[in-house]
Amino acid sequence: MHNPGSGNQAAGVLRLKKREERRILAGHLWVFSNEIDIQATPLKSFDAGAPAVLESASGKFLAHVYVNPASLICARITSRVKPKPFNVELLEQRLLYALGLRERRYGLPYYRWVHGEGDYLPGLVVDRYNDVVVAQITTAGMEVYKDDIADLIVKIAGVSSVCFRNDVPIRELEQLPLYREWVAGTDPGLLKVEENGLSFTVPTELGQKTGWFYDHRESRFSVREWSKGKRVLDLYSYIGGFGLNAAKAGASEVMAIDASAGAVEAANDNAKANGLSDNFRALAADAVEHMRELAQQSAQFDVVILDPPAFIKRKKDRDAGMRHYALNNRLAMKLLAPGGILLSASCSQALDLSQLQQVLRQGMPKSAESLQQLQMFQQAPDHPANLAMPETLYLKGVIARLL
Repeated sequence: MHNPGSGNQAAGVLRLKKREERRILAGHLWVFSNEIDIQATPLKSFDAGAPAVLESASGKFLAHVYVNPASLICARITSRVKPKPFNVELLEQRLLYALGLRERRYGLPYYRWVHGEGDYLPGLVVDRYNDVVVAQITTAGMEVYKDDIADLIVKIAGVSSVCFRNDVPIRELEQLPLYREWVAGTDPGLLKVEENGLSFTVPTELGQKTGWFYDHRESRFSVREWSKGKRVLDLYSYIGGFGLNAAKAGASEVMAIDASAGAVEAANDNAKANGLSDNFRALAADAVEHMRELAQQSAQFDVVILDPPAFIKRKKDRDAGMRHYALNNRLAMKLLAPGGILLSASCSQALDLSQLQQVLRQGMPKSAESLQQLQMFQQAPDHPANLAMPETLYLKGVIARLL
């Protein structure tokens, strides 16, 4: 293992302004640049990714951090134990601890192994597909440990292939380069997933983010409870995760819509591989435009699944994002048959559950009498949230019945 990731760099000191430590003491892992006393400890004196000791204004030890002076989140906490700064040994311990949680919960090696701050490894996401692992690093401080992370993944799990999908725009906020790299083994061409008794394959060049959205595992399964003998519309369907669960439950018909021709092809291939081609078909189309066309045809569905991309990625996107959520949910409800079931989800961190519920209330057709909330859901247990960080509980959704 190489030296830069071994924690041997001398740590500088980063000092907070007066009365800025309350959130940190409550368990939050992020430090913002406007909270730093830059007269006492200039941020510009740190290299991106450098370790530091975080102190209160009075000089009291608070935590070990890594620093990026170029980012609004200028430091992320890696340890609160003074004698134990973050290093390769601590990294290995946390990888093992995270793996133990997943192995306890899931019988098969298909899961999110590391979920950033939720596993006390800020800036790192690791998804496992049996003997293939796809990882993503989003911060300069974790990039320092890139080689160590790859070595430890192979050592701990004995996998054959490891890919870094470090091509997400959030890395640009940390002034990090965008790239994809297979650091162990070779590109298998397909990622395979076993979930809820179904088999999925994802072409590696197609895969969004780290390839598969394990966070919806439970909500995908819950669709089965409402789908037997029903007509189902799956919007923003990707490679058919929701729709194929509905088909597996005996839906009379599943129509899946996604803008990506590659995702649609993969969805239809997955339907065929699972013996579900008779009641499942995926089409390449813009979801909003297709909903409008279906409404003009007076089409109705017993179940509508609406799992759009994150319309609110940053605060500046909020107003436009809220309009997108409102439009999508309003159009989706127009397509519901009387007593129909809507599964509406949001993966926008900046949109909380109450705001999604408000969008649903306001989007009800004028002819509807009420909207019954039947169930709420959130990200699966392999995406643990840090209770001191509301930001880590990003996925939320509602299953509702339109009357």
